[in-house]
Amino acid sequence: MFKFANPNALFLYILLLLVVGIYFYAGHRRKSALRKYGDPNLLAALMPEVSPYRSKIKFWITFVAMCFMVLLIARPQFGSKVESVKRQGIETVIALDISNSMLAEDVAPSRLEKSKNIISRLVDSFEDDKVGLIVFAGDAFIQLPITSDFISAKMFLESIHPGLINRQGTNIKAAIDMATRSFTPNEGVGKAVIIITDGENHEGGAIEAAKAAAEKGLSVYVMGVGSLEGSPIPAGRNDFRRDKGGNVIVTKLNEKMCQEIAAAGNGVYIRIDNTNNAQKILQKEIDKLAKADIDTVVYSEYDEQFQAVAWIAFILLLLEMLLMVKKNPKFKGVNLFN
Repeated sequence: MFKFANPNALFLYILLLLVVGIYFYAGHRRKSALRKYGDPNLLAALMPEVSPYRSKIKFWITFVAMCFMVLLIARPQFGSKVESVKRQGIETVIALDISNSMLAEDVAPSRLEKSKNIISRLVDSFEDDKVGLIVFAGDAFIQLPITSDFISAKMFLESIHPGLINRQGTNIKAAIDMATRSFTPNEGVGKAVIIITDGENHEGGAIEAAKAAAEKGLSVYVMGVGSLEGSPIPAGRNDFRRDKGGNVIVTKLNEKMCQEIAAAGNGVYIRIDNTNNAQKILQKEIDKLAKADIDTVVYSEYDEQFQAVAWIAFILLLLEMLLMVKKNPKFKGVNLFN
C-alpha cells in the first residue's frame, strides 16, 4: 500500500504551476524586448558563446527538482500489512440515557454532560480493551459497535444529545437487551454493561433483562445520575419544561429502581453526584473483571520512502549548478545542450 503522511503538502504543486506560467510569460517578454534591438538571428550571431537552450534546461531541471522536494515534504510511505495480535483486556458496553430529563442541572454542568465526562475518562483508562456505546430513551440503538478504536468512541460520544431519539421515556430493558447482544463471542473475557440513567419514567422489564444478562456471565452496573430532591428541566433561556397544566416539571433520580437493576445484574449501583467519587468507584469495579485474550486487528507501520526522493532532488540541483549558461570553448563544435 502507498500513502502520503502529509498529503496537504501536495497543494504546493499549484504554486509550481504558477512558477511555470511566470517563466513562459517572462520568456515572452524577453523575446519582445530583444526584437526592439534588432533581428534575433543577428543578435544570436553577435553572442556566439551564449547557448539559447541551456538556460531552459537549467530551469526545467530546477522545476523537476522542486517537484521532488514537494514530494519529499508530503512524505511518501509504502508498506503496511494487516496483523492479528492478541491482547489482554475486557469488553464494556455503555448504555447512556439521553431522555430530556438528562438535561437537568442538579449535577453540573448537567446530568448528560457529567455522564459523558465520566465515560470519556473511562475510555481514556482503557488500553487493550474494547468498548461499545448505546443510547436510549423510549427506544435504544447502537451508537458505536464494540471496538478497540477509542478515538472513534470519544468522537461518537461528543455527538450524543437528546435529539437522537424522538420517543421519550427510559427504556432500560431495551438498552440491556441490546447491550447483551453487542459483545463478541470471546469466552473468558470480563464483560460489563454500564447503564447510566436517572431512572425517570422507567418502563419496566429492566430487572428481568438484568437477570438474563447475569445468567450469560455479564455484570450489569448502574450509575444513577441526579438528585433525590429533583430538578427542573431547562427549555430555552430562563425557562423550564412544563406539563399540560403549565406546571414546571421536576425530575428526580429513581435510586431504588437503579439499585434493584444492579443487584439483579450481579453488578454494583454507583451514584453520580458533583464529586469525582463515581468515576473512582466505577474504575475499581471494572478493574476486578477478568482479562483475557482479545483478538485485535492492527496495521504495521508504513516505511518512509523520503530518502530516495531526497537523493533525486539533490542530484538534480547539483546538475543544475554544474550546467553553465554559456558554451564551454573546450566543447566547441559539440552540439550538447546548444
